[in-house]
Parts: sequence; C-alpha cells; structure tokens
Amino acid sequence: MPIRTAFKLCPQGIYLHGHYDEYVRYSKAVKNILSKYAPVLEQASVDEFYIDFTGCEHLFGGYPLFASKLQKEINNTLSLPCSIGIASNKTVAKIASDYHKPNGITYVPPGEEKKFLAELPVQTIPGVGKVMLKELNKRGIYYVSEIASLPKDYFTAAFGMYGIDLWEKANGKGTEYLSIEREQKSISHETTFLNDVLSIKKIEETLFVLSAKLSQSLKENKWIASTITFKLRYSDFKTLTKAKTISHTDDPAIIYNTVKTLLEKSYTRRVAIRLVGIRLTNFLISSEQQFLFDDTFTKRTRILDAINKVRIKYGYSAIQFGVMTNA
Repeated sequence: MPIRTAFKLCPQGIYLHGHYDEYVRYSKAVKNILSKYAPVLEQASVDEFYIDFTGCEHLFGGYPLFASKLQKEINNTLSLPCSIGIASNKTVAKIASDYHKPNGITYVPPGEEKKFLAELPVQTIPGVGKVMLKELNKRGIYYVSEIASLPKDYFTAAFGMYGIDLWEKANGKGTEYLSIEREQKSISHETTFLNDVLSIKKIEETLFVLSAKLSQSLKENKWIASTITFKLRYSDFKTLTKAKTISHTDDPAIIYNTVKTLLEKSYTRRVAIRLVGIRLTNFLISSEQQFLFDDTFTKRTRILDAINKVRIKYGYSAIQFGVMTNA
C-alpha cells in the first residue's frame, strides 16, 4: 500500500527510507548470475526477469532441476530468496512464480496452462486491480475458470480490448517472446539559448519541454529510465552537471520534477544561463503488463499512452502539455 495510507492506519509505526541504489546493485548481481546461463534474458523490473530456455531443456537436466540450481546459486552468492515459475509463456510463468512464494518453484507443463489457472482467484491474473475485481465479482465471477468458461465476446462487450486481454490470460495464453534490452546507453536533449537567460521561469519552461520530448523518446522505444542528469552552462561557459537515480519511469512529470530539483541545487550563481540539457540513462524495457481499470497511476499511464499515439500519427507538436504556474 502507499506509505501515506500506511501512515494514516498506523501513525505510531516506524518508517524507514528505502535504499534504491542497493536494490539496483543487487538486481545487477542477480542479472549477472542469470546471464551466465540464459540464451535470452529480459529484465521486466528491478526484481523480475524472464528467461527463454527453448531448446536447452537437455543441457541442464530439465527445467525444475535447473531452477533449483539457480535458486541455490542466488541464495549462496547473495543471500536472496527467489521464486521461479516455469511455463510456455510469460503470463503463466509470472503467475507460477507467485504461486509458491517466497522460495518456491512451480512448473506448468505445456498444455496444462488452463488447468493450472482454473481454481485460482481472478485477482491472480496480472493486471486485475481493485476496480476490475469489483466489476468481475458483481457479475458472479470469482475464479479464473469462470472467465475461461464464458465466451470471449462477453468480455469484449463488457470491457473492450481489456476484456479480450483478460479472457486470453484466463485461458492460459500469453506472449512467448522476450524483449531484449537495447544497445543504446543514453538519450539526451539540450537547448542553447539565442540570448543568455536569467529568468528562472524561462529555464523551467525549457526544461518542461525537454522532459516531454525525452518522455516521448522513451515511449517510442518502450524504455523506462532511472538515472536523470541535468546539465547547466553559464554565460562564462562554466558547466555543471548533477544526476539523480530514481525508480524507473517514462513519465514526463516525474522527469521534469526531478530536473527542477537538480536545477535548484545547481543554479547557485547570479550569472546568466547559456545552455540547459537533460540526459537519461540506466534503461529497462517497460513492462508489457496491462493494468485493468486500476488506480490513478494507471489512468495517467493510459493518458500518456494516448498522447504518444497521437504524436506518432500527427507529429510531436500535435498535442502539448500545459505549464502550471502559481499566480
């Protein structure tokens, strides 16, 4: 649950800050172990990986045996537990990985996906949030088998494209192909002013536009980035850079607010600004998981995706974000 919700429920609790740099360090260490064995590897999040071992089943003595070997190596090397799901597609593998936590191995043989899912509650399906769960329960649907037994057209009529996705997942279907990380290490945009600038408002407006353009580039490539670097050059050509690592994102508002904070820390001289720039690094492939009728975060994600589609079709300038200012 969000921290603010937890605090309302338990204000007397002890709240500790996370250590994102440590999470990333351990994530990279796990990835290094997996990379020794994996022909194809996709990192879906800081703590979630997909591996395609198609054709390699005889090399490691069978999938469950090899999964046990991976578990032991990760635990012996990093003292981390991990759960592993083995299946013919990503959706079922993800559900299987959650089936026996915190340190289980679940193997779903090909052809038994629908049988495995049948008795699981509908909220087990990735993307079924509180709102979607309520909608399904209102229709008397509580288990995955109840979704699978109804016609696809029923869910198409009720929920549109999200209903189709839900029905296919309930029937054990999902993508079999992994997304491979791109070779590009960074993307950046910068602006050199025609006339040196002293106005903070003008600088912030420029950074707002640069953040939106970078967000668009991320979405077009299906990337999310976690390290944001701000570059500032004074009129006397002295140049400063400051960086901050956050949770992976492609949201222009998060990029902009991070850069705005870095600007406040960097702009310490009463000297005009000649250039500002933003660089994004530390990429992951954005998750393919769709969140069905869920929270505010999901609604904003859908809005940004819709904006992205308009820009792809009609050009970047076809739709713009407004800049909020205090009166």
